[in-house]
Amino acid sequence: MCLAIPGRVEAITTDGLLRVGRVNFGGVVKSVCLDYVPEVVVGDYTIVHVGFALSKIDEKTAEETLKMFRDLDMLDEELEGEDEAFARAAGKKADG
Repeated sequence: MCLAIPGRVEAITTDGLLRVGRVNFGGVVKSVCLDYVPEVVVGDYTIVHVGFALSKIDEKTAEETLKMFRDLDMLDEELEGEDEAFARAAGKKADG
């Protein structure tokens, strides 16, 4: 499952022609393309899906959503890297 996850922008740079942010998802920091949300600045919260920031959201909504994902044990699965996803998938198939 791929969800849009809220995160806080910690830094913004440019990678060639792209605007890239370091986004913190409750302790997990990833690089995210910010080209679709030019209004987002450091300290803002944004919704991210497959590496692209889609919209700016308020801090309260972001924190509530992150808490809900944690409570449902969905946050780690959504934020894991490709290697972890393959290992998890292989483990599930081997187990049953």
